[in-house]
Amino acid sequence: MHSDPRRTGDRLTRFVDESLRASLHTRTAPLALASWEVPDEPVPFGVAQRQRFEPFAVGSPWGRPWSTLWLRVQGTVPGDWAIDERHSAEVSIDLGFDGLAPGFQAEGLAFRPDGTIVKGVSPRNSHLPVDSGGVVDLFLELAANPGIPPESHWRTTPLGDKATAGSEPLYRLRRLELALVDREVWNLLQDIGVARGLAEQLSAEDPRSAQLWTALDRMLDVVDPDSVGATVTAARAALAPALAAPAAASAHTVVATGHAHIDSAWLWPVRETVRKCARTFSNVVALMDEHPDFRFSCSSAQQLAWVKESYPELFARIREKVATGQFVLVGGQWVEPDTNLPGGESTVRQLVHGKRFFLEEFGVETTEVWLPDTFGYTASLPQIIRLSGSDWFMTQKISWNQSNAMPHHTFWWEGIDGTRVFTHFPPIDTYNAELSPAELAHAQRTYRDHGAGSVSLAPFGWGDGGGGPTREMVASAHRQADLDGSPRVRLGTPREFFEAARAERDELPVWSGEMYLELHRGTLTSQLRTKQGNRRLERLLREAELWSTTASVTLGRPYPYDELERIWRRTLLLQFHDILPGSSIAWVHREAEADHARLAGELEEIVRAALGALAGEGEQRLVANSASVALEGVAAGAIASWSSPSSSPASPGVTIRPWPGESGGPGGWILENGRMRVAVDADGLVRSVCDASGREAVAPGERVALLRLHRDVPDKWDAWDLDRHYRTSAVDLDTAEEVSASVRDGVAVVEATRRVGATTIVQTISLGPGRDAVDITLDVDWHERHKLLKLVIPLDVHADRSTSEIQFGHLDRPTHTNTSWDEARFEFVAHRWIRLGEEGYAIAIANDSTFGHSVTRDTRADGGTTTSVGLSVLRAPTFPDPESDQGRHTLRFALRPGASLADAAEEGHRLDRALREVAGGREIAPLVRSSDPAVRIETVKPAEDRSGDLIVRLFESSGGRRSTVVETDAAVQRVQVVDLLERPLDAQPLDGGLNRVNLQLRPFQIITLRYGLS
Repeated sequence: MHSDPRRTGDRLTRFVDESLRASLHTRTAPLALASWEVPDEPVPFGVAQRQRFEPFAVGSPWGRPWSTLWLRVQGTVPGDWAIDERHSAEVSIDLGFDGLAPGFQAEGLAFRPDGTIVKGVSPRNSHLPVDSGGVVDLFLELAANPGIPPESHWRTTPLGDKATAGSEPLYRLRRLELALVDREVWNLLQDIGVARGLAEQLSAEDPRSAQLWTALDRMLDVVDPDSVGATVTAARAALAPALAAPAAASAHTVVATGHAHIDSAWLWPVRETVRKCARTFSNVVALMDEHPDFRFSCSSAQQLAWVKESYPELFARIREKVATGQFVLVGGQWVEPDTNLPGGESTVRQLVHGKRFFLEEFGVETTEVWLPDTFGYTASLPQIIRLSGSDWFMTQKISWNQSNAMPHHTFWWEGIDGTRVFTHFPPIDTYNAELSPAELAHAQRTYRDHGAGSVSLAPFGWGDGGGGPTREMVASAHRQADLDGSPRVRLGTPREFFEAARAERDELPVWSGEMYLELHRGTLTSQLRTKQGNRRLERLLREAELWSTTASVTLGRPYPYDELERIWRRTLLLQFHDILPGSSIAWVHREAEADHARLAGELEEIVRAALGALAGEGEQRLVANSASVALEGVAAGAIASWSSPSSSPASPGVTIRPWPGESGGPGGWILENGRMRVAVDADGLVRSVCDASGREAVAPGERVALLRLHRDVPDKWDAWDLDRHYRTSAVDLDTAEEVSASVRDGVAVVEATRRVGATTIVQTISLGPGRDAVDITLDVDWHERHKLLKLVIPLDVHADRSTSEIQFGHLDRPTHTNTSWDEARFEFVAHRWIRLGEEGYAIAIANDSTFGHSVTRDTRADGGTTTSVGLSVLRAPTFPDPESDQGRHTLRFALRPGASLADAAEEGHRLDRALREVAGGREIAPLVRSSDPAVRIETVKPAEDRSGDLIVRLFESSGGRRSTVVETDAAVQRVQVVDLLERPLDAQPLDGGLNRVNLQLRPFQIITLRYGLS
């Protein structure tokens, strides 16, 4: 007779809840508690240990938001407790857990009196071992982190900053006691969890489902709810045959690797992440001691660097586990960064600094890039991955796509230069798996490459807020290693998975170009100040390296290695995928803005000192860092005499005169400089833009530089998402309270003041002498909530695609919506410029700090096409930061008609890299020169090993094949092409000699040269 699954399920639930869990602890005993509350920010163990602890009792409230409470816990296992192979003593703890997942509420870390770490404490991992002597003497560091549930999505909360979080205790200590654990009861709990979970995943018609329900029914007949301890072994025996049936030969295989995706900041500040790392890593090290087959994958060098600095004893234990192969280093990046927003060199340095750290500290070279939770993936990344010496790429976030599922789980990903990297999306669709039967069944069911492949990866462990794998998860893996009805589960490493998956097939499908995440589009715009600070630091880091290297090579001046390494590593941290995208609490962004300002000041001083040394004594007016693409591309490290464009005979001055308007419309002003003619109406909006050819750029009847305000209320993730329905509500800010026109310092300027609600916007349209572009500046005092401000530029051009700058190149995207993939890409990233064109004519729009762009296309009544660019200027989400983007901002843009790709890049670089004036007595020749301006010199710096060698990184920027001669006047002894870690790539000598290297580059190819100078 078959069991009824519904009846058996109800019976099973009652037995587990009423009897089995209650039998897990056969005895309990109290512990003596004393406490000390840290007055402000956390303190090290040694400081806490010296404090005066006061008596504390279970049931007491504790923990104002973001505070720390230390407990001294002491006691002895009672002498009448039977400690044997079946029974063990442990400390059982409930800090007042509130039902949220680990990492999103109270957490703890246990220390012995000698300062060594035992393990962390959190929900679902709330026990501490008792040493064999039976004496308990522990210090617990309790973190009263507010429970800010990520599923709140849009709810405004004051808990994201200490200043607004309040002072009332958040938690009440519910339990902290000794417990005698019946391990046989614990094992039955695990048996039941797997058997029932698997039975529920199988269809009712599947004979295996009936077998499992019948086995569970028989187990319930054997066990006595009133005497669980005496009958539990028999109950397990009744269930054992069902759990011993082997998997089918065709079963999918899951390589399960322990994981703890710890966001380096998000709903907690960076300082709390340091402690989360200690809690999590101590948990996994302890689990490794119990289970030698358990493997844990750790991705972020920064997090291990924190442990090394703050918890050296734990770091030493991690080193031991790395050596045994249990603690597995993956990813090779400094943090798991955003890949849409950082510049090209930052994307490189994530791998340079991350892989260097792993090599220097552990002697391990990572072979994969590991980005489970990043919000989209730049098409430049495959080449960067391979140039770093890595072979594989893993992410999971792409499974969050709203409209289109990626067609494969294992494939080649091809970048803009043609480089391919072996890529995998775990079909388990989470980087926080528990290895439940439901999750494993999902992985097998959704895997899209059956037939060609039979293996996938599953990162398991509590994550986002840390916690990592638990003993229950390892037990689940063991029980499903070879189980009928389930995929096979093999505890292993990412390398083992990738090698097995690659060996299964010779041919793979190919995905070419960016991997666009159809979600979280708002992260291209949220928290503008954080994005502006990052772009400024990227520019200053490039300058600081360039000028300091030039001074070192030409003058023998000491290079500031330590300072720049420290600044780079902090900058890379601030590019983490919940910091730079603007999706963290107020505390995080306040600190990021302060860091950006402080580091920028340090870099300005480094640049000033290097330029001062190079220019020498004197009063001659000199200039460095020309914004010209030609000079930037051809030469790096030059200081030349000042020459103002306004003083050049070839650059006539600007004029501004009244404009009567068109067809009886409102008047305004005409701005001219001999190269361009710009008409601005009485409301300060651009009605016409013509270059020297006379071609009109503005679509008929339209207004360029129109500010449009949209209602921005995402369905779910407030700071993250920009949903399509924002377009259904729009208000054009097309009237001005004040408008003025004048010539200021030789520049024609029209300034308009606009107000909406409590927000004031001063919009400036200007045309300078010798300029081929009209400049647009916005000074915004922003006080909106749930609004999106777009700068709209409707153009008279039939563009079937837009071209946008990305890292080390550019990317074309269709402007039409032929497919669901095209339609979903309604907001996308561009770095410093976007260009739209038709045969023989194109228009470029450059920006100084805007990343979110949209392009729409409409056919007019006259048959022409209006292609409109929308630049997302500001947002105003209220979760997780209620005050996101409030206050003053300045943004700059440039509109250049008749623009080539090189012209577009020139405008972007002009806004990004301003002229620097310096007084001195000598000009300095460029340190490095490239004969082809399309082969851009991106980076000039010393070698990472501090040998004194010179590193020059170039890339082909036009998208075509190029030949260039790279010249330097430095005293070169040898030159090689190297990878991103500056190791030789090709033993063949380079053509052309040491000081004149001939290079052939494919489209968008990155080449790094290493010059030996001694």
